[in-house]
Amino acid sequence: MKFGFIKSIAVFFLVVALLTACQETGALIEEASTSSELVEGTRQNHNSLGHNHEHNHDHNHHHHDDEKLKEIYSGKFEDKEISDRELSDWEGDWQSVYPYLLDGSLDAVLHKKVETNQDKSFEEYKEYYSIGYETDVERIVIQDNMITFYKNGEGKTGEYKYHGYEILTYDSGNRGVRYLFDLAGEADGLPAHVQFSDHSIYPTKAEHYHMYFGDADHETLLEQLSNWPTYYRSNLSGEEIANEMIAH
Repeated sequence: MKFGFIKSIAVFFLVVALLTACQETGALIEEASTSSELVEGTRQNHNSLGHNHEHNHDHNHHHHDDEKLKEIYSGKFEDKEISDRELSDWEGDWQSVYPYLLDGSLDAVLHKKVETNQDKSFEEYKEYYSIGYETDVERIVIQDNMITFYKNGEGKTGEYKYHGYEILTYDSGNRGVRYLFDLAGEADGLPAHVQFSDHSIYPTKAEHYHMYFGDADHETLLEQLSNWPTYYRSNLSGEEIANEMIAH
């Protein structure tokens, strides 16, 4: 009788121990499952916040494929695709390519054009771009709303405000967009009006640009089609600029 009582107590404690172990195991499983969900949730949130490394260079919300970008670059786009832009799109230190055309650094670009287009000789292209690139503004620095124009090493700075954009249709049927800015106030030696053309039609950081500037009003500047001073980053060599031009 005594042995039976002890046996019953032992069975009771064994059952209790088993039940406790099961509960702890279940808790561990549930905790592991919850942790897994949290980790997965964090990963999804991380990507949804724009930190996915496959997309973190696109800050402009314009998801065009390469073919579409080529069309835009060549002047084929719809009006509804055009957006206003800020001066910060052209921020940086820029140099004129005109000296590189004169010293022969861009000859490879002209030879490539002769080979590809076959509409002009090398000498004709050289003359065409000599007129197009000609400028006495060898360097431009853009920061915030300020533009500094350098002539003969001397810079003059002015504040410029956005004026809007204009769409141009060329004889070829292709189109272009110029973004217009006005000098705020008056300043000696600075152009009253500036127009940028970098082949883009919405906010994006420019890799190079053509600039039209002067004291004439915007309507007059828009008619300027033969002279388009062109600027690339000042840290590029003539050879590097030529390579970029050929790549485009």
